[in-house]
Order: sequence, then C-alpha cells, then structure tokens
Amino acid sequence: MKKHAIVTDAPRPAKEPLAKRPHPLAGARFVLGVASEAQLPGEGAPEIAFAGRSNSGKSSAINALANHGRLAYASRTPGRTQQINIFALRSGALVADLPGYGYAAVSKSVKRDWQDFLWQYVSTRNNLVALVLMVDARHGISDYDLPVLDAIVPTGRPVLILATKADKLGKNAQREAMAAIVGTVGARYRHGNVIVQLFSATTRQGVEEAEATIAGWLP
Repeated sequence: MKKHAIVTDAPRPAKEPLAKRPHPLAGARFVLGVASEAQLPGEGAPEIAFAGRSNSGKSSAINALANHGRLAYASRTPGRTQQINIFALRSGALVADLPGYGYAAVSKSVKRDWQDFLWQYVSTRNNLVALVLMVDARHGISDYDLPVLDAIVPTGRPVLILATKADKLGKNAQREAMAAIVGTVGARYRHGNVIVQLFSATTRQGVEEAEATIAGWLP
C-alpha cells in the first residue's frame, strides 16, 4: 500500500474568480435513507462519507459546504438518527451522511449494531473514496472517533478532519486545539493520507479550504 504523509493543515485555495472556485457540494439533493447494508446504492458512483460524534457539528458543516441551510438535519435528540442519509451531487458522486455516534441515549444493543454497521461501511465499502470526520475543536479526538479512523486510514483512502466550532475558541486556543488533534493523529497513524484543519459553519472559516480538498477527490 502506498504511504502518505499526514498533512497538518489544508492548503489554501488559489485566488481565482469566485465563479470558478470549486463548490463540490453545491446543489446536493437528498435521494435515500439507508438503514441496512442491503439498502446501500449499488456499485458505481463514488461516495464521500461524513462522520462525527453526536453534537460535533456534522450537520452544520454539511449545510455550510452545500450552502444550504436545511440540507442535513441535526436530530433534536442526539444519537436518535439511525440511518445513513445519501445525497447526490451535480458531479454524479454521492455524499453519505453517517449517523452521529457516541451518545448514551440509545440502548447498548442498538448502539452496538450501528457501530458494527458503520465499521463495516467505512472499512469495506468499495464505492467509498474518502471520509470527512468532524471533531469538536474544543474537545479534540475522542475514543469514539478512533475506531472510525482505525477503519479507514489503513486503507489508504484520504481523510479530512474538520476541527469544528473553531469560532468558539480564541486564536491561541485554536492553535492549541490543532496541535492536539495533529499530535493524536500523527502518533497513532504515522503513515496516513490525513488533513486536519480548523472549521466553523458559523463564520465559514475553513469552508473554501475544505471545498478545495473535497473537489480534489471527485472526478
């Protein structure tokens, strides 16, 4: 397997006219809710998965990248959404919005079943080309995030970690948060195609950088 260096920050997009900048999630539309492996779309269109712990800001990040206020919905009770939501992009690719994990409100059996399903999806899904992982910048990588990274980083697929809610931290705290996440990822995965960047759906910090990275994954 080809080895890739961990990148500590996303490259800034070139200064080009706004109309020409990549907006890969713009125009996304919901097509399918998936509750089991048998319901997943067939082979063909490449998929980018969005994952994150409950309350990590995943839905807000998807909406910010799609420039759509209500494309992805955050459940009022975190952890209750038990399906993968599939969205179609204008490029023909798909986005898989994975259910939030790590919330204690659901039963242990349901939680275990969904963890098994998500592990299988992330580690074996042929259509999956990359993963965007949302991590609350204030809390960093959690023990719930590590199994997701353990499943995908060894496959060589690229991963973009968005340190969300960065607007809730001052500049020094943002630097410390980045250093902590990069340190955790670098120590665990010495060879991995991983980018870490600060992100805020509220101020749109990091939106252009994330779009440039995602656009590079798509045909």
